[in-house]
Amino acid sequence: MSMSTVTSLMFTQMKHPLAMGLMLLLQTTMICMISGTMYSSFWFSYILFMIMIGGMLVLFMYMTSLASNEMFSPSNKMLMTAALILPTMSYMMPTVTNNKEMVIHETIMENEITTTTTVMYNQMMGTMTTLLVLYMLLTLIVVVNIINVSSGPLRHMT
Repeated sequence: MSMSTVTSLMFTQMKHPLAMGLMLLLQTTMICMISGTMYSSFWFSYILFMIMIGGMLVLFMYMTSLASNEMFSPSNKMLMTAALILPTMSYMMPTVTNNKEMVIHETIMENEITTTTTVMYNQMMGTMTTLLVLYMLLTLIVVVNIINVSSGPLRHMT
């Protein structure tokens, strides 16, 4: 949790959009890992990460098309801050000392994951899942056919 705070503080010091995007990507990865360990399944974390990556790719595409020749160099102040804070935070993280407790926790988590997966893909929900996948595929095909690449919002690449 403290690493999340550090990246949030570093985000406020960023001035370049690519550096901000990198900090946002690191923050999203940490939040996904934390939420994945809190729940019995990583499905929510995976979906959150994929949505954020999709949004970040769109932002990256806009930034590279509008400011393609702008150079990015990290500031010495940010590098020094990261070099001082990150080792300090690594000492604050708890370490696991009891292996027996870890084995019991893993066994419980495996049982919970198996239960949640079977509930998600049982006979009654299988039809709904198939219909949702087909609907999303149809929507993707329609959107791709509607879009005209030559009249998009980005400037033309030459």
